[in-house]
Amino acid sequence: MRRARGGFTLVEVLVALAVFALIAAAGALVLARTIDTRFIVHEHAERIAELQRMRALLKADLAQAAPRRTRAPTGRPLPRALMGQTVPGDPVLTLVRAGWSNPDGAARPGLQRVEYRVVENRLERRASTYLDGARAGPPQVLYRGVSDVAVTFIQDGSEAPAFLSSRDRPLPQAVRIVMTLDGLGRVDQLFAVSAG
Repeated sequence: MRRARGGFTLVEVLVALAVFALIAAAGALVLARTIDTRFIVHEHAERIAELQRMRALLKADLAQAAPRRTRAPTGRPLPRALMGQTVPGDPVLTLVRAGWSNPDGAARPGLQRVEYRVVENRLERRASTYLDGARAGPPQVLYRGVSDVAVTFIQDGSEAPAFLSSRDRPLPQAVRIVMTLDGLGRVDQLFAVSAG
């Protein structure tokens, strides 16, 4: 076979096309993996952001805890102003907090009762408009994928699921919340409590 000047043979063209196809396939694979990784990183970043928002709310609520006891919706008085879960089905954490702004001067207290519950693997925060006997408002979902929550109270260096309040110390010094979260495992958090 005679080769024309400046031209390519069929074999050379086929080899060039095969090399180009391999490079294009490798590029497509790298691009697909990059896109998959981007979605995974975005999903993980959203989970971390949810965790940070949850921690910020818990920190704000506990930092503004007030030593005011309230009554449950049934009318029975709660034994302490800040308490954990006593029986299954109760909130995992109940407290009264200050710092509830009232810019329009509505007829309501400056304190707010807040409760945290785990409902169908979701950590929910509910606030009551009124302190005594009011039902909690609509839930604010803080984190999805919560399988276990344990709350303990730290007072005078000892840690227990409940604390004894007194006139001098109506609130504990700190609250430890340990929870198991999907994708993160066991998360141990320690929050300082307001002096009241």
